[in-house]
Amino acid sequence: MKTQDNTRGKGLTRNQNNNYADMQLTEHFQLREFTRSATAMDMGIDNTPPREAVAMLKALCENVLEPLRRRFGVIRITSGFRCERLNRAVGGVTHSQHLYGEAADIQLGSREEGLRMINYLQQQNICFDQALLEHNRQTGSRWLHVSYRPLRSRRQVSTNVSSNVSTKNLQKAI
Repeated sequence: MKTQDNTRGKGLTRNQNNNYADMQLTEHFQLREFTRSATAMDMGIDNTPPREAVAMLKALCENVLEPLRRRFGVIRITSGFRCERLNRAVGGVTHSQHLYGEAADIQLGSREEGLRMINYLQQQNICFDQALLEHNRQTGSRWLHVSYRPLRSRRQVSTNVSSNVSTKNLQKAI
Protein backbone atom coordinates (compact mmCIF):
# COMPACT_ATOMS: atom_id res chain seq x y z
CA MET A 1 0.00 0.00 0.00
CA LYS A 2 1.29 3.46 -0.88
CA THR A 3 0.75 6.66 1.05
CA GLN A 4 1.20 10.09 -0.43
CA ASP A 5 4.13 12.27 0.56
CA ASN A 6 2.55 15.69 0.10
CA THR A 7 5.76 17.67 -0.36
CA ARG A 8 7.36 15.92 -3.30
CA GLY A 9 4.54 13.83 -4.75
CA LYS A 10 6.58 10.66 -4.18
CA GLY A 11 4.75 7.68 -2.75
CA LEU A 12 6.07 6.03 0.40
CA THR A 13 5.66 2.34 0.97
CA ARG A 14 4.11 1.29 4.27
CA ASN A 15 7.55 0.18 5.51
CA GLN A 16 9.12 3.52 4.61
CA ASN A 17 6.23 5.32 6.29
CA ASN A 18 6.75 3.28 9.49
CA ASN A 19 10.49 4.08 9.46
CA TYR A 20 9.61 7.74 8.97
CA ALA A 21 7.39 7.62 12.08
CA ASP A 22 10.35 6.25 14.08
CA MET A 23 12.39 9.33 13.20
CA GLN A 24 14.02 10.91 16.24
CA LEU A 25 13.30 14.64 16.10
CA THR A 26 15.34 15.55 19.18
CA GLU A 27 16.82 13.76 22.16
CA HIS A 28 13.45 13.16 23.85
CA PHE A 29 10.89 13.29 21.01
CA GLN A 30 10.06 10.99 18.10
CA LEU A 31 7.93 11.90 15.11
CA ARG A 32 5.36 9.22 16.01
CA GLU A 33 4.44 11.18 19.16
CA PHE A 34 3.20 13.98 16.92
CA THR A 35 1.37 11.88 14.32
CA ARG A 36 -0.38 9.11 16.27
CA SER A 37 -4.10 9.54 16.50
CA ALA A 38 -6.94 7.27 17.59
CA THR A 39 -9.28 9.24 15.34
CA ALA A 40 -6.99 8.78 12.34
CA MET A 41 -6.77 5.05 13.03
CA ASP A 42 -10.55 4.74 13.48
CA MET A 43 -11.23 6.64 10.26
CA GLY A 44 -8.38 5.21 8.18
CA ILE A 45 -6.71 8.61 7.80
CA ASP A 46 -3.05 8.75 6.74
CA ASN A 47 -1.58 11.39 9.05
CA THR A 48 1.93 11.35 7.57
CA PRO A 49 3.33 14.89 7.61
CA PRO A 50 5.09 16.47 4.64
CA ARG A 51 8.81 17.19 5.02
CA GLU A 52 8.21 20.89 5.72
CA ALA A 53 5.95 20.00 8.67
CA VAL A 54 8.56 17.56 10.01
CA ALA A 55 11.15 20.36 9.91
CA MET A 56 8.75 22.62 11.84
CA LEU A 57 8.04 19.87 14.42
CA LYS A 58 11.78 19.50 14.93
CA ALA A 59 12.08 23.27 15.47
CA LEU A 60 9.14 23.16 17.92
CA CYS A 61 10.87 20.40 19.86
CA GLU A 62 14.26 22.11 19.91
CA ASN A 63 12.99 25.54 20.89
CA VAL A 64 9.98 24.90 23.13
CA LEU A 65 9.42 21.26 24.08
CA GLU A 66 12.99 20.26 24.97
CA PRO A 67 13.37 23.20 27.39
CA LEU A 68 10.04 22.22 28.99
CA ARG A 69 11.16 18.56 29.13
CA ARG A 70 14.44 19.46 30.82
CA ARG A 71 12.60 21.52 33.45
CA PHE A 72 9.43 19.46 34.06
CA GLY A 73 10.35 15.90 33.06
CA VAL A 74 8.45 13.63 30.69
CA ILE A 75 5.91 15.39 28.49
CA ARG A 76 3.02 13.55 26.82
CA ILE A 77 1.91 14.98 23.49
CA THR A 78 -1.84 14.51 22.96
CA SER A 79 -2.01 16.26 19.60
CA GLY A 80 0.73 17.26 17.21
CA PHE A 81 0.68 17.30 13.43
CA ARG A 82 -2.74 16.96 11.82
CA CYS A 83 -3.38 16.52 8.12
CA GLU A 84 -6.37 18.50 6.83
CA ARG A 85 -8.74 15.54 6.97
CA LEU A 86 -7.79 14.71 10.56
CA ASN A 87 -8.01 18.36 11.59
CA ARG A 88 -11.58 18.51 10.27
CA ALA A 89 -12.44 15.21 11.97
CA VAL A 90 -11.33 16.48 15.40
CA GLY A 91 -12.98 19.88 15.00
CA GLY A 92 -9.75 21.86 14.60
CA VAL A 93 -9.80 25.43 13.33
CA THR A 94 -9.33 26.00 9.61
CA HIS A 95 -5.81 27.45 9.82
CA SER A 96 -4.64 25.49 12.86
CA GLN A 97 -0.90 25.55 13.47
CA HIS A 98 -1.18 21.77 13.89
CA LEU A 99 -1.60 21.58 10.07
CA TYR A 100 1.91 22.96 9.57
CA GLY A 101 3.77 21.16 12.36
CA GLU A 102 4.01 24.37 14.37
CA ALA A 103 1.97 23.23 17.40
CA ALA A 104 1.60 20.51 19.99
CA ASP A 105 -0.79 19.94 22.87
CA ILE A 106 0.70 18.73 26.15
CA GLN A 107 -1.35 16.66 28.59
CA LEU A 108 -1.61 18.30 32.00
CA GLY A 109 -2.32 16.84 35.40
CA SER A 110 -3.63 20.18 36.67
CA ARG A 111 -4.19 23.79 35.73
CA GLU A 112 -1.34 24.74 38.06
CA GLU A 113 1.08 22.54 36.09
CA GLY A 114 0.15 24.41 32.91
CA LEU A 115 0.59 27.77 34.63
CA ARG A 116 4.05 26.72 35.84
CA MET A 117 5.01 25.76 32.26
CA ILE A 118 3.76 29.07 30.87
CA ASN A 119 5.62 31.01 33.57
CA TYR A 120 8.79 29.07 32.79
CA LEU A 121 8.52 29.87 29.07
CA GLN A 122 8.11 33.55 29.88
CA GLN A 123 10.73 33.81 32.64
CA GLN A 124 13.38 31.95 30.64
CA ASN A 125 12.63 34.13 27.60
CA ILE A 126 12.05 31.03 25.48
CA CYS A 127 10.93 31.87 21.96
CA PHE A 128 7.36 30.61 21.40
CA ASP A 129 4.37 31.74 19.40
CA GLN A 130 1.48 30.61 21.62
CA ALA A 131 1.07 29.08 25.06
CA LEU A 132 -2.64 28.48 25.59
CA LEU A 133 -3.97 26.71 28.66
CA GLU A 134 -7.04 24.88 27.34
CA HIS A 135 -9.71 22.69 28.85
CA ASN A 136 -12.68 20.63 27.73
CA ARG A 137 -15.85 21.85 29.38
CA GLN A 138 -17.52 18.45 29.04
CA THR A 139 -14.80 16.30 30.57
CA GLY A 140 -12.65 18.73 32.54
CA SER A 141 -9.47 17.51 30.80
CA ARG A 142 -6.72 20.12 30.42
CA TRP A 143 -3.84 20.60 28.05
CA LEU A 144 -1.28 23.23 27.14
CA HIS A 145 -1.20 24.20 23.46
CA VAL A 146 2.29 25.43 22.56
CA SER A 147 3.44 26.63 19.18
CA TYR A 148 6.58 27.93 17.55
CA ARG A 149 7.18 30.09 14.48
CA PRO A 150 10.81 31.01 13.96
CA LEU A 151 10.26 34.45 12.42
CA ARG A 152 6.82 35.46 13.73
CA SER A 153 6.66 34.56 17.39
CA ARG A 154 3.86 36.50 19.08
CA ARG A 155 4.47 35.18 22.61
CA GLN A 156 0.69 35.01 22.97
CA VAL A 157 -0.51 33.62 26.30
CA SER A 158 -4.00 32.68 27.42
CA THR A 159 -4.81 30.82 30.60
CA ASN A 160 -8.50 30.11 30.05
CA VAL A 161 -9.41 28.69 26.62
CA SER A 162 -12.47 26.43 26.53
CA SER A 163 -12.99 23.71 23.96
CA ASN A 164 -15.84 21.46 22.94
CA VAL A 165 -13.46 18.94 21.37
CA SER A 166 -14.37 15.43 22.40
CA THR A 167 -11.70 13.54 24.31
CA LYS A 168 -12.28 10.73 21.79
CA ASN A 169 -10.80 13.10 19.23
CA LEU A 170 -7.63 13.79 21.19
CA GLN A 171 -4.58 11.84 20.08
CA LYS A 172 -3.47 9.02 22.31
CA ALA A 173 -0.67 6.52 22.60
CA ILE A 174 -1.01 3.38 20.54
